[in-house]
Amino acid sequence: MAVDKKLVCCCIAGGGPAGMMLGLLLARGGVDVVVLEKHADFLRDFRGDTIHPSTLEVMHELGLLERLLTLPHQKVSRINGQFGDLALTVADFSSLSTQCRFVAFMPQWDFLNLLAEEAARYSTFRLLMQADVTDLIEEAGSVIGLRANTPDGPLEVRAGLVVGADGRHSTVRSHAGLSVEEFGAPMDVLWFRLSRWTSDPGDPIGRFDAGRIFIMLNRGDYWQCGFVIPKGSRDRFQGQGLPAFRNAVAQLAPFMADRVGELHYWEPIKLLTVQVDRLRKWYRPGLLCIGDAAHAMSPVGGVGINLAIQDAVAASNLLTAPLRDGRLTTEDLCWVQQRREWPTRMTQRVQLMIQNRVIKRALSGSDRFSPPFAIRLLALVPFLRRIPARMIGLGFRPEHVLTSAIETVHVSAADVLR
Repeated sequence: MAVDKKLVCCCIAGGGPAGMMLGLLLARGGVDVVVLEKHADFLRDFRGDTIHPSTLEVMHELGLLERLLTLPHQKVSRINGQFGDLALTVADFSSLSTQCRFVAFMPQWDFLNLLAEEAARYSTFRLLMQADVTDLIEEAGSVIGLRANTPDGPLEVRAGLVVGADGRHSTVRSHAGLSVEEFGAPMDVLWFRLSRWTSDPGDPIGRFDAGRIFIMLNRGDYWQCGFVIPKGSRDRFQGQGLPAFRNAVAQLAPFMADRVGELHYWEPIKLLTVQVDRLRKWYRPGLLCIGDAAHAMSPVGGVGINLAIQDAVAASNLLTAPLRDGRLTTEDLCWVQQRREWPTRMTQRVQLMIQNRVIKRALSGSDRFSPPFAIRLLALVPFLRRIPARMIGLGFRPEHVLTSAIETVHVSAADVLR
């Protein structure tokens, strides 16, 4: 099975937030686009489920916000933290000048399904599930397509532009030979669920103590919990036994001591290996990387999904007309990196500062944890909480949808691929 080169302007590897948003925006602008997603559906546990005000603003600009907010979600207007004995609100989103002054916690599969349903309205959009990208197709130094494995056999997609949106373990960026700058991280995270009761607090909670960090995200009827551990120390924690782990969780969140017994075995406690990196160059002739494929983010602030979507919006704004008109150049791809590299650098700089000055300090401490001066200042001057609210909620350069929708008549992918 193959997609004819003449029919495809853009082929996107990866049906995550960056890939699906870019696919929708390009199709909406009249660009013929194919998205290849290696899984059979979008159902995955412990993906980035935070939809920040910047993304909600994009959904408003697309006319999709009302539909999005009919899906099950929890609204969070504040992020709270406890640093040793100091409890405070770290970020208050109520001061933002946006349509939505909150973070929406929503299963990522619901968000992606909505994007897929909207994109399917356009005849220029095709989503191929169970299409696992394996290699690039190159000609005279340029990338001209992708190879993938599907249940129906090998697939070749020829395209004027290949976009790698296939995450931090990107096959596309690996085969493209793009140079990666690694920044490291002092921690990994053990993710798991515990039931939530109506008497529990509602806002997200971050607990920083000597040698321990614990994050709790309200997901309605359960808490999504993150137990932060020193980098590479999972085996040590497992070696201490599950009862010791349950006891550590109960000490950090005493109101959940009566339900840590829900952790019957280690299998549902998933390891998130934290990495922070960035491509030095996001593109080469015929190819562009965005989202985690271009810059793997720390989980600090939960901004990864939203930064990826900002990349997609910027790429659409800059590339829709050149792709549609058949005049795309490598310089156009360079402009995407120039537009998005500064906010990426600044976000990672803040994340690395928090990793080194707060997280590393907490994990390496054996005595009482003393919060850094910047944290204490937030407690003394509440007005300053607007700063982390803006950095988390909007980022350093929020993008807006500048392209207009071009009405097209839907035809099935089967008709196009036949």
